[in-house]
Amino acid sequence: MCAQACESRLKKYSYFPGCTLKTKARELDETGRMAAEALGVELDELPEWQCCGAVYPMAKEEIAPRLSSIRALMAARDEGRPLLTLCSACHHVIKRVNHDMLTDKDLRDKAHNYLQPEKPYAGETPVVHYLEMLRDEVGFGEVRRAVKKPFKDMKIAAYYGCLLLRPSAVMQFDNPENPSVMEDFLSAIGATPVKFSYRNECCGGYLAIEDRDASRRASSRVIRSAVTRGAEALITACPLCLYNLKENGTGEIPIYYFTELLAVALGLRQLGEGGLKLAC
Repeated sequence: MCAQACESRLKKYSYFPGCTLKTKARELDETGRMAAEALGVELDELPEWQCCGAVYPMAKEEIAPRLSSIRALMAARDEGRPLLTLCSACHHVIKRVNHDMLTDKDLRDKAHNYLQPEKPYAGETPVVHYLEMLRDEVGFGEVRRAVKKPFKDMKIAAYYGCLLLRPSAVMQFDNPENPSVMEDFLSAIGATPVKFSYRNECCGGYLAIEDRDASRRASSRVIRSAVTRGAEALITACPLCLYNLKENGTGEIPIYYFTELLAVALGLRQLGEGGLKLAC
């Protein structure tokens, strides 16, 4: 019903899925797509997109690692749509590269010299995360009205990690010290959000190869903090965080992509691992 009611007023988005959502994180992509459709949002996957690079290049003279993100941004600009992302890492890289193109003329000129675009690009494409789309475009009130199977009385913790929130002046996603968008999302699908101390701290994912013990300690702190506050499950938007938390966790609580719970709440699919029971 929401799809028909909202179709006339909701935007269409150019969609950048990213590499991991085509492989290890297919659940994030598949449930995100089906939930968006049910809510009346059209995600039009960019043709011939390339890996964003996964890690934002810190050196200004590193132009080549930014080029695939710039191509995606230009493609969305040419389609006349905002660019929507789901993966936290992709969102982080593309949003920051877009800011570079908007604010750094020297970098912009070097990128144009590489790409030779027919139309110069100067950071004009809005980069939107899926959670921002739910909050600012659909509205959590509309999400709440579309829910068919609420997660009633279930205590669920939201794990933000690093990439969505920082650097806050560029990402402009939420308050980096006290974010609320994921808790508001959980309330909209009928759950009881659980705030915990490590919800916006690093899980140690980028240390997994170099220092597995440090990575294990960091992810264990995240899980223990959530469990101590009474969480029955944990959600995230980051494939690397989900992998690291599951790999280093002890199975105390199930960990899901937030879109998995959204798809279940909208009545589009059954919940997998973890055995959480839904309200009738």
